[in-house]
Amino acid sequence: MEHPDIFLNVIFHEVGDMGDDLALCAGFERGQWRNDQLADHVMEWLPEFALDYTELNEISHSNALKMTKKAARIVYQTEKYGLRGEFGEILLHIAIRQIFETLPAVSKIYYKSAVNETVKGFDAVHIVKRGDGLELWIGETKFYENLTRAIYDVSKEVIDHLETDYLRSEFILIKNKIDPNWPEAEKLKNLLNENTSLDDVFDRVCIPILLTYDSDVVVNSDRFNDAYKENIKAELVNAYGNLRNKMNTEYNNKFSQDFPLVAHVILIPLKEKKKLIAALDSRLKALQI
Repeated sequence: MEHPDIFLNVIFHEVGDMGDDLALCAGFERGQWRNDQLADHVMEWLPEFALDYTELNEISHSNALKMTKKAARIVYQTEKYGLRGEFGEILLHIAIRQIFETLPAVSKIYYKSAVNETVKGFDAVHIVKRGDGLELWIGETKFYENLTRAIYDVSKEVIDHLETDYLRSEFILIKNKIDPNWPEAEKLKNLLNENTSLDDVFDRVCIPILLTYDSDVVVNSDRFNDAYKENIKAELVNAYGNLRNKMNTEYNNKFSQDFPLVAHVILIPLKEKKKLIAALDSRLKALQI
């Protein structure tokens, strides 16, 4: 599946046995952090984020604007939009598509049964093809200003979402929202079947976690160069370990074993979350006309 051209810069990417640690940044242009350019890029992803497989394949030169407006309306009309939660979910969608070449399985927007109903559950449902089977990517995100708070909140949420009853309920929702025209529909339904042991599912699951935060390094920088990348890495050096340690402790306390899944931790430093929200909000509102 084709996607928009790559925009986010990889600051660093370290591969580990239990998941990757990586950071992405919008970069700079003429001394300014690319806030507006990032907002424009997010809008390019709206159709893929909000529409199902059949709708995406019906897009042509004659209806591209109409379908983009439909995607914008779907995002804008959810209750979670009032908290700007969708913006974090779109960034997670972009990041794992760009870095890991995942394929979206179900748009989270389609979980809701009515306009303005809060969208709960995992923040992304993607897959990666592995040989003859599928790897299920169920993601979590926190579109925050403060990184410490984001780590605290997401670690608790990840563990809560791995409760057996919660997973079973979530898998039922996912199965019911899979587009039957999607080529991998039957394989994913089989993986999520209630008769499939969660042990077998866990062998083919990973959790991408994306956190944003307002960065002092971004505020005090004006170029995407080696010095900037080193400073960002120093700013984040403890964040990855802190998140993994907290998830492991939470999981061990609840299930009496270490965290069993691969978790890819993706951090996106922002200059000012409020300004990015304003830029994204203005673009979504323009598409309502």
